[in-house]
Amino acid sequence: MLDLKFVIENLEEVKKKLSSRNGEFSYLDDLVSLSAERKEVIFETETKKAQKNDVSKQIGINIKKGVSSDELIFSSQSLSDSIKLLDSKLLEIEQAIKKILETIPNIPDSSIPIGIDSNYNREERKYLEPKKFSFPIKDHTELGEKLGILDFERAAKITGARFVVDKGLGARLERSLIQFMMDLHSNEFGFTEIIPPYIINGDSLYGTGQFPKFKDDVYKLSGGDDNFDLYLNPTAEVPTINLYRDEIIPFENLPIKHVAYTAAFRVEAGSAGRDTRGILRQHQFNKVELIKLTTPESSYTELEHMLSCSEEVLKRLNLPYRVVTLCTGDLGFAAAKTYDIEVWIPSQNTYREIGSISNDVDFQARRANIRFKRTKDAKTEYVHTLNGSGLAVGRTMIAIIENYQNEDGSITIPDVLVPYMKVNKIC
Repeated sequence: MLDLKFVIENLEEVKKKLSSRNGEFSYLDDLVSLSAERKEVIFETETKKAQKNDVSKQIGINIKKGVSSDELIFSSQSLSDSIKLLDSKLLEIEQAIKKILETIPNIPDSSIPIGIDSNYNREERKYLEPKKFSFPIKDHTELGEKLGILDFERAAKITGARFVVDKGLGARLERSLIQFMMDLHSNEFGFTEIIPPYIINGDSLYGTGQFPKFKDDVYKLSGGDDNFDLYLNPTAEVPTINLYRDEIIPFENLPIKHVAYTAAFRVEAGSAGRDTRGILRQHQFNKVELIKLTTPESSYTELEHMLSCSEEVLKRLNLPYRVVTLCTGDLGFAAAKTYDIEVWIPSQNTYREIGSISNDVDFQARRANIRFKRTKDAKTEYVHTLNGSGLAVGRTMIAIIENYQNEDGSITIPDVLVPYMKVNKIC
C-alpha cells in the first residue's frame, strides 16, 4: 500500500509512473478531495468536542452553585449527536480512502524497463547454452508417464484436472529437490528454515497484497461458522512475511532471512487452456521460497544477493537459464522491481519462468504494519520486504527430466542430487 501523504504530495508524478503499468489512474484525484474533506471533518469534530468539554465544565460549575443547566444539558446532547454524525462521516471517508489505496499497485523502480508486456522485459544474462540433442526429444509428461514416475490419470480420479501423483523415483526426485534447496539456502546462504501453516487467514492475504485484488485466485475453506475466514496458502511469501505482522522489529535483528518450504495452491483463474499439459501450471505445487525483511537503504543490495542465491540452485543442477528484468507492464501488483529466472525447456524450445525475485520495498510492510526502530528513542519506520523463488520445485523437475533425458527414455540424475536420490539414473 502506498503512503497517502506521499501520493497526494506527488500526485502527478505518481500517476505518471503508475501509468507505465498499463492502468488508468485518474481516479487517484479523488484522494485529494477525500483527504481535504477528512481534514475538515476532523477539525469540525475536534472543535465540537472542545465545545462539549466547555459545556460540561460549565454544567459542573452550575451544579455546585445550584443553578439550572437545562439549556446547557440540551446543548451538550446536541453536540454529542453532532459528534456521532461526524465520527460516522469520518469513518465513511477513511473507508473510501482505504478502498482506493488498496487498488493502487506499487510504483515501479526507475531502473526497470518501461513496456506493456513481457516482450519488453530486459535480458540481463544467460548461463550455459542449451544442449543439442542427437535424437528426437520427448516432453516431461511423456517421459514421466512412460517411466511410471508421474501419474496424471489417477490424480484426476482422486481430485480432478491439473493435479499429479509423483510415484517411485519421481516422488524421491521431488523430495530430493526440496531437501537440496533447503540445505543450500540454510547451510550456505544463512537463511533460517521455516515450514509455516498451509492454511492462512484473510488478514495475512491482505498484508502481502493478495487481497482484495486477487481473491479469485485463492482457494477458500468452508466450515460450520459463517465467519470462516481461512484459505489455502498460494505461496510461502504470505505466511512467512505475516510472521511479523503488527510487530516492531529491533534494528539489530535486520535483515531477517527465511527459506520456507510449503505446498502452494492456486485456482489459476483465467488461465484455462494455458500450459495445462503436464506439471507446468497446476493447482497444487511445491515451492521453496526466500524471504527477507530489511532496512530501506539495504533492500536493493539484498535483492541482488537473493537473486544470486536462486541462480545458484540452477548452476549446481547444471541447467541452462537466463535472468530478465520485468518491465513495468509485466510487474506484479506489490513489486517495485522483479527479476525472473527462466530455465530452458527443450520440448518447448524456449525459456520458461522458474522463479521470480522481487523487492516490494515498504508496500507490503504498510499493509501488514511491520516496522523497526533504529534506536530506542527513534521513530518507527517500515521495513522493506523481499520475496523470491528458491525455486519452484515442479518446474525444476520439468527442467531436469527434459534436459537430462537420454535416447533410451531414461533420465540421468544431476551429480548434486545423487547423494539425495541414491541412484544415478531413472530408468
